[in-house]
Amino acid sequence: MRWRGRFGAVPTPVVIVTGFLGSGKTTLLNHLLHNDDGVRIGVIVNDFGSVNIDAMLVAGQVDAMVSLDNGCLCCAVDASGMDAMLTKLTQPDSDIDVVVIEASGLAEPRDLLRLVLASEEADISPGGLVEVVDAAEFEATRAEFPQLDQHLAVADLVVLNKIDRVDDAARDRLIDTVRGLSDGAPVVPTAHGRIDPRLLFDPPEHPRPDDGQLSFDELLREDLGTDCADHLHAAFESVEFRTDEPLDPRQLMGLLSDPPAGVYRVKGCVHFGVPGHGQKFWIHVVGGFIQVSRDDWRRDEQPRTELVVIGASVDASEVLARLRACEVGGSCALDEQSMLGVLRYVDA
Repeated sequence: MRWRGRFGAVPTPVVIVTGFLGSGKTTLLNHLLHNDDGVRIGVIVNDFGSVNIDAMLVAGQVDAMVSLDNGCLCCAVDASGMDAMLTKLTQPDSDIDVVVIEASGLAEPRDLLRLVLASEEADISPGGLVEVVDAAEFEATRAEFPQLDQHLAVADLVVLNKIDRVDDAARDRLIDTVRGLSDGAPVVPTAHGRIDPRLLFDPPEHPRPDDGQLSFDELLREDLGTDCADHLHAAFESVEFRTDEPLDPRQLMGLLSDPPAGVYRVKGCVHFGVPGHGQKFWIHVVGGFIQVSRDDWRRDEQPRTELVVIGASVDASEVLARLRACEVGGSCALDEQSMLGVLRYVDA
């Protein structure tokens, strides 16, 4: 593991940004690179053709970059080639917090995802596949390129860009259509690619002078801000859940595998209380990717569960109800077998 962040030790997340030509991927990337949270971003960027326009647009703004100019990334490199790029960006002295792959407009998202999942680089983890859609040209693009439906089907998050170029009625129709094609994945309407970077990755930890740990309330405020009514990420909701009751591993893993509609990220620590598995379990979920790591409770720390659930158009009451249903409570006892669904994700 490369670093211990506010929600446990996690590898460097790799976020894949895809979308058809002109959808606004580079604009979104430039927006992310201008984040004011001190996040150091490594970028793998490619363009189709002999002149790498995208690399020129982001040159000088990124902490580390590997650029291809001879074609589509998913076709130009194999898994070992991707590993070489990721290794370069995630080596310890690079101090990179997150890697963003900006794909060519002609790239196949599913193939890119396979390359990342096939990586043998131990210090990375999938950070989600983000599909950028041009709201103004969506219908025309979909008619010309029917494969857009398949691209949306594998997206973990859809950025409905250029929303300022359509009226409210068209926007609502587009959101419904895109959400249906993406199997209920969160949809973020935006203009000029301006989404809150904290929806995709966490800012570096800023330890307090006393014990180096932020309280749970402070973590939540750090993640989504205290006054965000007018922010572009206001369409996203965050739900916090805390309990001293141990959770049922089977129930929780079932929830994480089939989360409530609109949920994009889940992170925090979990107390299962199963004999032989009393450690702190850090949970990191992005889209369909689940990561679990183990840790020790501090001597002065009461074992408990603290989770943050983030998504778009999330029903907070449903989220809380399903999480509370995971509480064991009473004299119910869990055995070793109940942990199998959790352990399969530990250090995977």
